[in-house]
Amino acid sequence: MTLEKLFLDKLDKLGDVKSMRWFSVFLLIALLLGRSVSSQDSNAAPVTAEPGTAALSQAYVIPIQGEIDRALMVFIRRGIKEAKEAEAGTIIFMIDTFGGRVDSALQIATLIGSVDTIQTVAFVPAGPETTGVSWSAGALISFSCNRIYMAPGTSMGAVAPVYQTSEGMEMAPEKTVSAVRAQMASLAEKNGYPKAVALAMVDMDVELLEVFLDGKLILTTTTDLPDLERQAGQEGLKLEKGKTVSPQGKLLTLTAGEAEKYGVSSGRAADLEALYAALGVAESGAIILETTVPDKIVALLTSSVLTTLLVMIGLVAIYLEITSPGFGVPGTIAILCFATIFLGNALLGTVGSLELLIFLLGVVLLVVEIFLIPGFGVTGISGILLIFFSLVLSRQDFVWPKFDWQWEQFGRNLRLVGLGLLGSIVLVTVFLRLFPRAPFFNRLILKSSEASQDGFTAQAQEITGELIGKKGAALTPLRPAGKAEIENSVLMVETDGEFLESGHPVEVIEVSGNRILVRGC
Repeated sequence: MTLEKLFLDKLDKLGDVKSMRWFSVFLLIALLLGRSVSSQDSNAAPVTAEPGTAALSQAYVIPIQGEIDRALMVFIRRGIKEAKEAEAGTIIFMIDTFGGRVDSALQIATLIGSVDTIQTVAFVPAGPETTGVSWSAGALISFSCNRIYMAPGTSMGAVAPVYQTSEGMEMAPEKTVSAVRAQMASLAEKNGYPKAVALAMVDMDVELLEVFLDGKLILTTTTDLPDLERQAGQEGLKLEKGKTVSPQGKLLTLTAGEAEKYGVSSGRAADLEALYAALGVAESGAIILETTVPDKIVALLTSSVLTTLLVMIGLVAIYLEITSPGFGVPGTIAILCFATIFLGNALLGTVGSLELLIFLLGVVLLVVEIFLIPGFGVTGISGILLIFFSLVLSRQDFVWPKFDWQWEQFGRNLRLVGLGLLGSIVLVTVFLRLFPRAPFFNRLILKSSEASQDGFTAQAQEITGELIGKKGAALTPLRPAGKAEIENSVLMVETDGEFLESGHPVEVIEVSGNRILVRGC
């Protein structure tokens, strides 16, 4: 909203706008000359806007501190939504970070870049409680804002993606560097920052030079220098080379003074109060967004440690529920664990119908394998793999990786979920070994047995004797268990590993309790 429109809107409430137009113009001129004008809002303090700055408006301050991760994106998305609902004129992203995840940084940069109705400002603060840097992912996020301000003594740059390996930090492959380089260049073009600076911050092979074109300082790369020289010759301009700002083999990092000198930052501001004055924002109208309990809960639910524990406990609970009659506590625990995993990742925007359908299909296949198909084979293994894959997909916003940084994230998710699966197997093994000996579970386990040699049997001995040697026919395929009709009675029988088709004649060879063993004849 322009200053004249602001006055006209206010005067419209007082009377006829046309009759008051000259009065509003007079007040506008007085304001531009530096005279303070009281705001119509009784709660707003008088603030003087400098010529060329934005109109006095409400501002939201969103801190971006610490490691750039997935949970931070939820916090930033909430802050942007609140600023839009409040119709704020400016969003200040106070950036203080060494970097973080490439995927999260790209998503945050895209999120900020999509804000087209509000001025976005990146501010790198300095103070005892800050690091005073906006490196790596922090610089990428800074370039996604419309304007950049830095406090004296701060720095920005070194955006090249790196990976943590067993041998330490290593530079990402060229494919990943190329993707980040293109994104940085795109953000620089969109927001009016020197493109050559963006390239030098990402790519170590870029050499950045100072060039004076008719006395005007600009930055260029050695690759673009011939084109610039040709252009200067065609237009009759004088071109002089200056110093090398960033030599080949080094990543560019700029101090606050250098960033202002080369047109990256709009100026230096010692603190937020100075920044408010530079932007023409009323300090009393600024809202500093703080992390809330829900934000901390989201960060906890989506953390790697808790996710691994939930996967492990959930898989153990599924095993205990499936192998026990009815539905009880293990099933409830499994539902809570996996619901927490999917809910937390859904808040990050990485869970859709695909992940949920794959997970449910995996559970169904596992149940079918255990209850309907004897033994354990392809169906059960497929169910476990589908559950495993759905949990991996729930932690990423792509199905199959295309870029190197996506492959790195995919591998990290595989290791995380795989660790949970391995832990569940170990935990089940420990349960099976220790539970019979644990005092609490002793009360739940029947230790006494009724052996057949002691006269105990599920059927009377005379019935057992009558069945042996009797013949009949299989009513269902015996693979190896099924139903057979013997002496006009339908009985559950099984073979000794032999597979018999329906209708095949059978003979009872052994009866042990409720187990009736037959063979084909």
